[in-house]
Amino acid sequence: MVQVSSILVVDDEPRIHALLSRGLEQRGHRVLGALDGASALTMLRASSVDLVLLDLVLSAENGLDVLADIRREHPALPVIVVSGVTDVRVRVKTLEAGAIDVVAKPFDLVELEARIRRHVGADHPLADGRFVEAGGLRLDLSRRVVTGPGGTRPLAEREVALLAYLMRRVGDVSGREELLKAVWGLDFDPGTNVVDVSIRRLRLKVPGLPIETVRGVGYCYVAG
Repeated sequence: MVQVSSILVVDDEPRIHALLSRGLEQRGHRVLGALDGASALTMLRASSVDLVLLDLVLSAENGLDVLADIRREHPALPVIVVSGVTDVRVRVKTLEAGAIDVVAKPFDLVELEARIRRHVGADHPLADGRFVEAGGLRLDLSRRVVTGPGGTRPLAEREVALLAYLMRRVGDVSGREELLKAVWGLDFDPGTNVVDVSIRRLRLKVPGLPIETVRGVGYCYVAG
C-alpha cells in the first residue's frame, strides 16, 4: 500500500491513539503520537509531518495554546481539531486560531479520513513552510499577504483563511454552507451574505483572482 501522508495525533487518551493508528494506517497513512504539546512540538521539529490531529482538551494544557504554538512554528501545517467540546463559540475561536477544520468526538473514522484527504496528498497545492501556492498566486499565511501578477496585496485574517481554504482545493467546488463552517465556524446560515461579500473583497484586492462562481452552489478555485 502506498503511504499517503504522515499524521501526528496529539491526544492524551491512549485509546484514541490506538484507534486512529489502526484505522489510518490501514488506509495508507503513517501515524505518529504525542500526549501533550511539548512532545508534539519536539516531534514536529524532528520529523516531516503533513497534518496534525489535535485534541482541544489535554490534561496538562489548553489545546488552543498548543495550536498557537504549532501555528507559530509551522504556519502552513494543516491542523484538524478533534474534540468533544461542542460550544459554537469555542469552535469559532479554534478556527480563528488557525485550525482548518473541527471534528466532534465521538467521530466516524471514515468521515475523519475523508476530511484528512482534503488537506493532504500529492494532488494538493504546494504548502511549503508558511506558503500556499496555486493558480499563479503565492499566499503567505504568516504575513497575511498574497503575491501574484498584480503584485503583493495585504489581506485580512478571514480573507487569508478563506483564500487558503479554496487554494487547497483546486478544482473542487466549495459550497457556501461548507465555507461558513470551515472559515467562520458556523453550522447554520446566519442569514447574511458574508461568504459572497468576502469573495467580492478578495476579487477587488487580487486582480485576476482565479475563483469561479458556481451559481446556486458556491465557489471553485481554478489553477489552470
